[in-house]
Amino acid sequence: MLRAGSGHRAELEIKKSRFLAVLHRTDTEDAAREAVAEVAAQHRDARHHCTAFVLGASRGTTRSSDDGEPAGTAGIPMLQALTQFATPQQRAGGHPGDLSDVTAVVVRWFGGVKLGAGGLVRAYSAAVTAALETALLRRRLRCRELSFTAPHADAGRVEAEIRAHGYTVLPTDYDAARATLRVLVPDRADDLADARDGLAGITSGRADVLDGAPQWRDLPLE
Repeated sequence: MLRAGSGHRAELEIKKSRFLAVLHRTDTEDAAREAVAEVAAQHRDARHHCTAFVLGASRGTTRSSDDGEPAGTAGIPMLQALTQFATPQQRAGGHPGDLSDVTAVVVRWFGGVKLGAGGLVRAYSAAVTAALETALLRRRLRCRELSFTAPHADAGRVEAEIRAHGYTVLPTDYDAARATLRVLVPDRADDLADARDGLAGITSGRADVLDGAPQWRDLPLE
């Protein structure tokens, strides 16, 4: 997925027409439509503002629009460029792309030369792909929070040991009686079992580890 922040851009010129692709990270349909409206407002002089977005961990929500171009020549090729995109690491490992939570807008300024249906398909797809190739990406991992309490006097030492074992430690919460330590672990059975065993060893079996709800975490792209 894209890193949070401003849009990632790429521009192509094909037979005097300009194609500006803008990508935004969007987690909801409302956010996607806001991103589309923002780009369209910035480029009111353009003839077309074609769009595509894919949302959700399972990429279950997809939408596209040709915005006045011949049917099927803009939005669908843009959507295919999003769903088929794979990082170099994924391609090297033979893994399919899994990009999600991204909205693409391609702004076209007509240059006076008609491209034909095939030319439009290639142009809109190429514009999105060009933006993706230079975009800053993040991995998103489904995780689960494990938590347990410890005396205030032990919290610092226990947290340091947890970090030393390579676990991702979330901010510790303190109340009047005890400290609540929280660890984020990939939501996979083997990883969760290993983490529970590791926490039991660190705390000499005194920790009553509780499972939290699954959540998503952005990770650096390796």
